[in-house]
Amino acid sequence: MVWFVLSTGALVVIWGVAAVAALRAARTSRTPQGAIGWVVFLLSAPMIALPAFMVFGDHRFRGYWRARRAAERALLPRRAKTSALSEPPLTLPINPAPFEAIAGFKICRGNDMTLLVNGRQTFDSIFEAIDGAQEYILLQYYILRSDSIGDQLHARLLAAAKRGVKIWMMVDKIGSRQLPRAYIEELEHAGIHLVAPGRYRRPWTRMRINFRNHRKTVIVDGRIGFTGGINVGDEYLGLSPTLSPWRDTHVRLSGPVVLQLQLSFAEDWHWYTQEPILDHLHWEPHPGTEDRPALIAATGPGDAVGNGSMLYFSAITAAQERVWLASPYFVPDQEVSAALQHASLRGVDVRILLPEKVDHYLPWLASFAFFDELQAAGVQIYRYRDGFMHQKCFVVDETLSGVGTCNLDNRSFRLNFETMALLFDQASALDVAEMLERDFVNASDELEPLSQQKPLLRIMAPMARLLAPVL
Repeated sequence: MVWFVLSTGALVVIWGVAAVAALRAARTSRTPQGAIGWVVFLLSAPMIALPAFMVFGDHRFRGYWRARRAAERALLPRRAKTSALSEPPLTLPINPAPFEAIAGFKICRGNDMTLLVNGRQTFDSIFEAIDGAQEYILLQYYILRSDSIGDQLHARLLAAAKRGVKIWMMVDKIGSRQLPRAYIEELEHAGIHLVAPGRYRRPWTRMRINFRNHRKTVIVDGRIGFTGGINVGDEYLGLSPTLSPWRDTHVRLSGPVVLQLQLSFAEDWHWYTQEPILDHLHWEPHPGTEDRPALIAATGPGDAVGNGSMLYFSAITAAQERVWLASPYFVPDQEVSAALQHASLRGVDVRILLPEKVDHYLPWLASFAFFDELQAAGVQIYRYRDGFMHQKCFVVDETLSGVGTCNLDNRSFRLNFETMALLFDQASALDVAEMLERDFVNASDELEPLSQQKPLLRIMAPMARLLAPVL
């Protein structure tokens, strides 16, 4: 009897704590979906939900947000100067205002852009730039592995440091958690400034599984920049036995837009280390040989609004003839899902390219719960079948294209640092469109409704969708 009374009392206490946590979740969650998800989870399964809330809950976001704002304020004068360097673009067929507001920069002219459509092209181009570096290199990756390609990068960075090139490098402590200590220490001993697993554990970054730095950035001498979907690992060269061939897209940039990418790196570095590096970098614009209007949209969980979601929403709603999107994961918020349906109902050619192969099952399952309503509105869902597709890009009409790191999911929209390179010219839009057309050839648009899928998928997809706010 005593055991029963104590157990009942413990349950009452647990549910009472869960109720308090649910009230706090309702007050601090940044989206209605997130608030509802946490409240239901905490009240229905408090034993599991309470520990999860302690780690993942938005209440732990405040310290991070204050630190991030401090970093942004410290670099605000440089952001204003960088934006002021932008020449007014020619009259654009698309309204640039929402994209400039999201990015915090003005569109700049005089840029070159080259699409890199696989790992080999990407690493060849990056290694060429690193080998040609004269003064400094900035690198930022979510995943860095000590495998064949990771060791090649390691050797090139050591060689660059030996010839006097300054190097600042950031890797995410979750995505690169398996990076050997010896790999890191050898870079540090060569004089490379490094943020890596085990380094710079600020109070607001401890126990942080969300709010990952998902960016992939390389900048050389302030003149050449790279971003896109490709991390540093052999799988990105198509060497994974289960996911090869690997389909991905990166972009090489030159011109004034590289300074915008560079400032994003400097803000991240300041947040991690409290060490300003602005005075070590070049801030004079170096126009390229072409004149492609461009913009870097670096979004993150510290934004005043959900800028990742707003970026896609703005692109989709601007489309008049077509909007084609490619992403390895598809767990959109309500706004982006509604924008896709509305665009299709307006007569816009809306296509979404997703992988057939699976690398993360929960987002793959959840995506099936969105397909029926999209297809009912006329949206075409393509499943890429020639290996795993990991690219994140889009094209709108012949006026706007984007390549970067932001997936079509809530994690990229609100929980991760992301970067998208936006191009506002016909040549870039046609380049991306032609690339996607080749991908559509290797994809199928035959997708049965959820009611006709396998029984386990029919059951699990709606359940996985409940986790959409954190997928």
